[in-house]
Amino acid sequence: MPAVSVEGVEKHFGSTVALAGVDLEVAQGEILGLLGPNGAGKTTLVRVLSTLLPPTAGRARIFGLDVVDEAPEVRRRIGLTGQQAAVDEILTGRENLRMFGELFHLSVAGARRRADELLERFDLVEAADRPARTYSGGMRRRLDLASSLLVRPQLLFLDEPTTGLDPRSRNAIWEVTRELVDEGTTLLLTTQYLEEADQLADRIVVIDHGRLIAEGTGDDLKEQVGGQVVEVLLASAHDRAAAMEALGSAAHPVGEVRVQVGVDGHDALTRVSEVAQALDRAALTVRDLGLRRPTLDDVFLQLTGGPPPGAEPPAAPSPNGQKAAR
Repeated sequence: MPAVSVEGVEKHFGSTVALAGVDLEVAQGEILGLLGPNGAGKTTLVRVLSTLLPPTAGRARIFGLDVVDEAPEVRRRIGLTGQQAAVDEILTGRENLRMFGELFHLSVAGARRRADELLERFDLVEAADRPARTYSGGMRRRLDLASSLLVRPQLLFLDEPTTGLDPRSRNAIWEVTRELVDEGTTLLLTTQYLEEADQLADRIVVIDHGRLIAEGTGDDLKEQVGGQVVEVLLASAHDRAAAMEALGSAAHPVGEVRVQVGVDGHDALTRVSEVAQALDRAALTVRDLGLRRPTLDDVFLQLTGGPPPGAEPPAAPSPNGQKAAR
């Protein structure tokens, strides 16, 4: 039995179609990465699967249970960490975990014991008795994730769990994520960080305009772009338009001052030489030029026709994250 089974799921908000017929299956014990531009439908799909939104059409099951007709049973098997840490800032970290434990129907003693275990696991022991408002962003995210694990969910939804975190905090979340899978938890991860999906996911699904447009391993998706790309770092962002014109239709903008060109079956060294000569003829100053394998950024560029979400966090978080009630 798959952990997640989605058949023709649609979700409409008035005239806006957020999901336009999604079919998806996630195996037990798998990490599925769900990638897509902002507004592609990632969070809407997570909310449907976690029983927070009913689908307009289609059907979704979690471990064989219908997310609409059997929602209470589904909630007993899942956890959800949303885009914004859902912690009570007045309470201490320890009090937050104990409170959630009792809301999840653990006994008082059981909630205390489980809170102590999770504080240790998430390296929050020293800060356990401080108010959560004094926590850094990374500490709040770890506390939020810990609260989702109080009753050891079979399936955990992580909706952009590391957005806005520094690299150290992000790596800590990655480490815990891998441990959860080793223990048998199934994970569905939405992320704005392409490196994150590449590092963690067994399989990646790309969603755009409410439809799944590609799926496979990170390597599978990169192969769609081609074997290698030539990447150019320009001296000035003002030269990018001229570089694009000089390099022709195979060139794509990446960031403010980078341009990349697909090798497309050319001999790699020949292609590098052609790019260098074209830029020299256009009298453009280049800081660096090199050959590399494609990344998931390149996959986004090809599949969605636009740049990926990027490594910088959004200016403001999307709707507040919520935990599935139990």
